[in-house]
Amino acid sequence: MAQHKIIFAGPVGAGKTTAIKSLSDIPVLTTDEEATDMTKKRKPQTTVAMDYGLLKLDGGERVHLYGTPGQERFDFMWDILTEGGLGLVLMLDNTRTNPFQDMSFYVNAFREFIEKTQLVIGVTRMDENPHPGLDRYRAHVETLGFMVPIFEVDAREKQDVSLLVQALLFSIDPGVKTNE
Repeated sequence: MAQHKIIFAGPVGAGKTTAIKSLSDIPVLTTDEEATDMTKKRKPQTTVAMDYGLLKLDGGERVHLYGTPGQERFDFMWDILTEGGLGLVLMLDNTRTNPFQDMSFYVNAFREFIEKTQLVIGVTRMDENPHPGLDRYRAHVETLGFMVPIFEVDAREKQDVSLLVQALLFSIDPGVKTNE
């Protein structure tokens, strides 16, 4: 039975934990702790090590879903979690002050991993703040040297998160089939 690994990364509050919870076929393991720094302005708890979920594909294949901590002070976990990964789902929050700065930071932080694998981007909270639009995200990621799929997603919706993972898997292997 084939085992695969996908990494979810992005800033605090972008929806990484929620996305994994909405997609996982098992109860998600989280390492959330009470936020004690400026993070608590965005949410009461934050991931300090990782989130873990599992997606079961047709034919018995399994995709392990790992969420990274969003805070840079926990970036030592990023290299650990990306080891052996197929690709990166970058979650960005459209209500943040400068989501393009977030995109640049995370794409550059994970650049070596992305260049060896694949990247797909999900933009959350566009219902709360419709601007900037996806076209601006596409233009910005191209300035960083990548042409990748970018979607508006609600991290609470399994179908939206499934679309992100399917786009990532299809970019790796166009013949892959999922249960969705």
